[in-house]
Amino acid sequence: MAYPDDVAAHIEHEAAVARRRFRSRVAMLTGASVVLDLVTAGLAKLFENGASHDFATYLDALFWTTTQLLTVSSQLPNPERAATKVLDVILEAWAIIVVASLAATFSDLLHHRTRHRAMRERRAGAS
Repeated sequence: MAYPDDVAAHIEHEAAVARRRFRSRVAMLTGASVVLDLVTAGLAKLFENGASHDFATYLDALFWTTTQLLTVSSQLPNPERAATKVLDVILEAWAIIVVASLAATFSDLLHHRTRHRAMRERRAGAS
């Protein structure tokens, strides 16, 4: 069974849209994560000021927020103030959202790539 050229063009267009969507979603998640990391580092430094394990510099706070985004737990001391604990939970929730969003984004791209590849194989087999 031969596929009409308009169906092939439609599937090709869908694959191109999926690639653009993939790139834009990954860029958006990366950008939002970097902004969240930078902002929460400043807030963590502010909130933990005066605590027994406060952050000496902004870079120390940035290191803590980055490790909280990238790991489930770290060997760094837990925050002492309630506001910083809330920030910690927000960072961990964001990390879960990012992982789930990336999984969905990859799934969307792979679905369109598989559909595109199957269409090409069917067309090659029909010729």
